[in-house]
Amino acid sequence: MIFLIIIAFIFTLWAQFRVKGTFNKWAKVPSTTGMTGYDAARRMLDANGLQDVPIEPVRGSLTDHYDPIHRVVRLSEPVYYENSISAISVACHEIGHAIQHKEHYPMLKLRHRMFPVVNFASGIAPFLLIAGMLFSFTNLIGLGIIFFSAAVAFQLVTLPVEFNASSRAREVMIQEGYISNEEERGVAKVLNAAALTYVAAALLSLLELIRYIMIFTSSRD
Repeated sequence: MIFLIIIAFIFTLWAQFRVKGTFNKWAKVPSTTGMTGYDAARRMLDANGLQDVPIEPVRGSLTDHYDPIHRVVRLSEPVYYENSISAISVACHEIGHAIQHKEHYPMLKLRHRMFPVVNFASGIAPFLLIAGMLFSFTNLIGLGIIFFSAAVAFQLVTLPVEFNASSRAREVMIQEGYISNEEERGVAKVLNAAALTYVAAALLSLLELIRYIMIFTSSRD
């Protein structure tokens, strides 16, 4: 089990390097339409009746996100200002989340409801697990597993949310002419690399959960 967790951890690191490498590679390839990330995002929002949703630039790289509480799309500066395959791919992906919010996409609603509980559970779970294993308190380990399970469930729910947002983005970009047919390959690589980081993180957390369950089971024996 420890070997599998190490492999998953290496896979997670590789996924993070891959998404950065893929983004940087396609950030050097300008889109034939000349659209910036902001242009693509604004056009996609307006076409879906979301004219009231603002788009704001934020510092950093790959800091792009949709804020469902304030209903605002925040794009990193390389995405907001640049005209590249990476920029419009990431921008449209975030608009996919805004559309999910508008259409009450079930998995997104579930993730939003889970967040307050998960935010608390993920903070306290490590302390319970460590204390339980240090002092051989089986009940603490069990309680830690329950809290940690909430965090794992949140990551698993996140997967379909992210894949759906990417699917929406690709469909719109192709149908509405944001990209040419030749550029679809680059878009797919950028979005797939980003999705891989979520898969790797979920896999690592799931294996860790299984390990804690095995520790809990053996301690009871």
